[in-house]
Amino acid sequence: MRSISLLLLVVLSLVSCSPQKKAQKNFKLAKYQNVINYYLKVLEKQPNNSKANYFVAESFRLSNRIKDAEKFYAKANGPGIDKDTVALYYAKALQANGKYAEARNTLEEIESSIEEEPLRNHVRKEIEGLNKLEKLSENKSYYKIKNLEAINTPFAEYAPAYLNNELYFASSRGNQRIYEASGTPFTDLYKVETKGANVDIATLAPLPDMINSPSVNEGTITFSPDGKIMVFGKGNTGKKKGAYDVDLYLSRFRNGAWTEPTPININTQIKENDPTSYNFSWDSSPAFSPDGRTLYFSSNRKGGYGGLDLYSAQMDSRGRFGKVKNLGPDINTAGDELFPYVAESGKMYFSSDGHPGYGMLDIFVVNRVNGRTVIENLGQPINSTSDDFGMYLFKPDRGFFTSNREGGKGDDDIYTFINEDPNLRVVNYYLQGITYTTKPDSSRVILPDTKVTLIDARGNVMQDFTTGNDGKFLFRVYENENYSLTGETDGYIVKRQPFTTSGKSVPLESLKDLVTNITLDTVMVLDKLQKDVVFRLNNIYFEYDKWDITKEAGTELDKLVELLNDNPEIKIEMGSHTDSIGTVAYNIGLSQRRAESTVKYLISKGIEPARLVAKGYGKSKPIARNTNPDGTDNPRGRDRNRRTEFKILEIGPVQKKTVDEDDEDKYFKNEMKKENDN
Repeated sequence: MRSISLLLLVVLSLVSCSPQKKAQKNFKLAKYQNVINYYLKVLEKQPNNSKANYFVAESFRLSNRIKDAEKFYAKANGPGIDKDTVALYYAKALQANGKYAEARNTLEEIESSIEEEPLRNHVRKEIEGLNKLEKLSENKSYYKIKNLEAINTPFAEYAPAYLNNELYFASSRGNQRIYEASGTPFTDLYKVETKGANVDIATLAPLPDMINSPSVNEGTITFSPDGKIMVFGKGNTGKKKGAYDVDLYLSRFRNGAWTEPTPININTQIKENDPTSYNFSWDSSPAFSPDGRTLYFSSNRKGGYGGLDLYSAQMDSRGRFGKVKNLGPDINTAGDELFPYVAESGKMYFSSDGHPGYGMLDIFVVNRVNGRTVIENLGQPINSTSDDFGMYLFKPDRGFFTSNREGGKGDDDIYTFINEDPNLRVVNYYLQGITYTTKPDSSRVILPDTKVTLIDARGNVMQDFTTGNDGKFLFRVYENENYSLTGETDGYIVKRQPFTTSGKSVPLESLKDLVTNITLDTVMVLDKLQKDVVFRLNNIYFEYDKWDITKEAGTELDKLVELLNDNPEIKIEMGSHTDSIGTVAYNIGLSQRRAESTVKYLISKGIEPARLVAKGYGKSKPIARNTNPDGTDNPRGRDRNRRTEFKILEIGPVQKKTVDEDDEDKYFKNEMKKENDN
């Protein structure tokens, strides 16, 4: 009887635990609404149960309902719960409900006691953000907004995109299946004909079934400028054999219809496709750049700054994406950044809950000021204490965005806006150029298939472009900035040259049109990569009878350092030449010392000694007359003869060391230094 009683107790214990275990499993599977439903029942009987309050609060936050989490975070404490993290999210919930003073007090109470530096920095930034809200509200706003009532329903409508007088958006209307994370229907993609913000609701229709799936969320769509490529987010089935993550899918418009969507090659995947790993990834909210060469998107892939970050990927001529790059700490924060959009003006808009804002997601704009990124909150009425996101401009002064603020039709609604700033002027600056090479007679000929890269003054790659048969390239540039252009193609020396827009901007007060396009011109000439070709270096001057490198010479040699770094496969001779004054022996010695001096300078800048040879030619190879025909002195000719040149001696494979080899070299050098010091 006793053993039967014990067995009964074990069974009863397992039965009583199973709902809680199921709830925690649902939490891992991101089925947050199921978690909320279970723990709310627990709280009916035990309103102060800290674990139940914690899981309800976290489930509301993770399903984007942090406003509802406030009262639950207030009671989420006790063993096993990180009080500092809970306090941070409690403050975020207070902020989302417009309780800014209470949010600031909550954060200030925990700031000094937090031991972990990343969390303490996060809290400090949140306090700084709250302090900036007062100044933000002082800024005058010219935005006027209006609910797009013709299209909105009690369900969710969000992430508008505009193409060929049609408005595309995501909506949960018409779907009977429930997404267990939020407890709301799955979302599908729709389109409707519209002229600006004037919607013809009779034309509303979902996209084809091959794009919309009844038990999968589809949302946030973008199109290439020619309308032939569509990229959108798709995922969140919640099924054991389905997709846990969100991926980006691509479809092409061919023969009057969209092709079957396929995942693009930059999506991150669950480790070994193992659903039990719960290693969720999220790649979504895509947006093409105005030229269609760059795709921006949001992702929680490893290596970011926390939460969701914004990334870019370059698209090649075959429609494949590569060069995935995090947009960096100026834009990304420890919070979430998503819904990027780049307007025709080149300005990027995005949403974030990590930058100083009113509560949940706010819309921000990225401005470039003297080569630096400046993030600006668009302020009210565009932003509110609710989620505001999905900006899209169909004209420079008007467009759409999404918000779930009070006063809407329910859940997310699409709004229209107009910017009535009387001083609004958009100036687009472009840099166009042609790549050339030279023939033996020094005439220029177009050089096709050349990769040209635009680099800003901080060394950041802005964009690259591969020229066609016409050799033409085109970049967007910004006023009062300094750039470098690099050109490279097989069989030619990589070229690097400066370009500046300083002093070339147009005063805004002189413009009458809303949009003005300014195109600047340049050319890039690449030299053939071949042995024994000689290149003269300008401004390499030495004082009389000296071989020290002057400041001016150092500036010119730094350009050669760049060339050698850009072309690691070449070995060169540094040749120094003199005029005819002095003996042969004297000039040979002087020029040799000057050549060796330039080599030492290059080595000091990190160039491998094995790639350099110093050669003094003295006065043996003049390129101009040292004297005039009548025997008088020719200062201009002697000046041309006093020159420094480099000649390509060898062209070999690029010598690259692995990281391990570099680390090993540093280790042995350090050990030898220690030994010598002792």
